[in-house]
Amino acid sequence: MKTGIIIPCYNEADRINQIAFLQFIKENGQYHLCFVNDGSSDETITVLNRLKRNADNRISVVDIKRNGGKAAAVRAGARYLHTRSDIEYVGFMDADLSTDFEDFKVLVDRLKSQRELVSVFGSRNLGGGNIQRKEDRGIMSKIVGMCIRFILRLPIKDTQCGAKVFHRDIIPVIYSKPFVSRWLFDVEIFLRLKRHFGAKRVMNHIHEQPLMRWIHEEGSKLDLKASLQIPGRLLSIYLSYNNLNLLASNKTVELQWQQNVQAPALAEISIAA
Repeated sequence: MKTGIIIPCYNEADRINQIAFLQFIKENGQYHLCFVNDGSSDETITVLNRLKRNADNRISVVDIKRNGGKAAAVRAGARYLHTRSDIEYVGFMDADLSTDFEDFKVLVDRLKSQRELVSVFGSRNLGGGNIQRKEDRGIMSKIVGMCIRFILRLPIKDTQCGAKVFHRDIIPVIYSKPFVSRWLFDVEIFLRLKRHFGAKRVMNHIHEQPLMRWIHEEGSKLDLKASLQIPGRLLSIYLSYNNLNLLASNKTVELQWQQNVQAPALAEISIAA
């Protein structure tokens, strides 16, 4: 059984370290890489198809024709990987490798070693590693963090780190419904887990793992204007998840998953496995 890693890509043709990805997948047979092209307007899909041709079926490419945001890209990758019987763990990481493979493997090893866990996620806020942020992002992160803590009311230090891994059994709970936000879907993941397990028990099933390395890479798709919109978008998430009519009950989640896994929305997605 393998771990599938989703790498969402939007106009990443010039930033994808093809050598690093190919070296990793050729040296780690227990992993499978799933690149998701999120409607890129550059040559990203060409680069991804080239990677696939050089990886001996260890790479899949999911091509979304229209840009839908990171949330939609990760969801498409998770839904695809869940259909594969050889995948037991499903995670995602950023295309720029701001989190490196060694740290990601630590997340997977932790999840495998503790059977009560359904998710392990990286954290840049627990100390002990080489964490390099831009100063202006540090200030914004503190403001956003305050808003997120108010919404979640869980003792999580870093919800937004782009490195997370899940056991396949929890995938339908998290990804059966589209996310409210294009970019802040990590908050929604924790809200869905909280609702599934209950506020008192959820922390027994998830684990926040400190990263040893995280470096901000230039070329982020989240500009200053978008950053200033984050508090308003978090408010939308808060209001949506406090409207119980917008959330399926636990009994209907699996039914929705079975009905929607091949939904018409996927008609604009092609998969090269």
